[in-house]
Amino acid sequence: MPLDLLLAFLGFAFASSVTPGPNNMMLVASGVNFGVRRTLPHVAGINVGFPVMLLLTGLGLGQVFHRYPAIYFVMKVVGILYMLWLASRIATSGPVKEGQDAVGKPMTFWQAAAFQWVNPKAWAMVMGAIAAYTVPENYIGSLLIITAVYALVGTPGSLVWAMFGAALRNGLRDPVKVRWFNLAMATLLLLSLYPAVMDLITH
Repeated sequence: MPLDLLLAFLGFAFASSVTPGPNNMMLVASGVNFGVRRTLPHVAGINVGFPVMLLLTGLGLGQVFHRYPAIYFVMKVVGILYMLWLASRIATSGPVKEGQDAVGKPMTFWQAAAFQWVNPKAWAMVMGAIAAYTVPENYIGSLLIITAVYALVGTPGSLVWAMFGAALRNGLRDPVKVRWFNLAMATLLLLSLYPAVMDLITH
């Protein structure tokens, strides 16, 4: 991959990883409710699951979706429904409690990794990265570089969101405040669905 293209992709990867989206909104909520330590499996699941998804798509799974668009359509519908369920869970979460007394359970490694396959923003990132930054003359090599870069830049960005949530814990002991916070996080998660819903409607 040429140096100028690699530098451009580094900016794209960083921006797409740290900007608000379903993963980062859920990390904030998890940081608030469970703290950074209990959110680490969630962080790891995102940053292993997404590069694996990107690599498999680049190696040919994208052709399956192109040939059988119904499969992709079903995955998008399932993803939207799952995110609606997640938003309802976040919106109805109780007040912040310490450690093992926190309401509910944080997302596990495997749940977070599997979630990438139904995450609309993750699919947009995958398709954008493959379309714009792979090099036809060295497709596999550039795909591996793209995958490695996302694996490296994703974890620090995810940790920042989890730590941001954890930093809010002390200010969210009041049940009224935490109720409003959870409603705000659920609303942001729902807003992140807008492009996926519009894509379903227009196609």
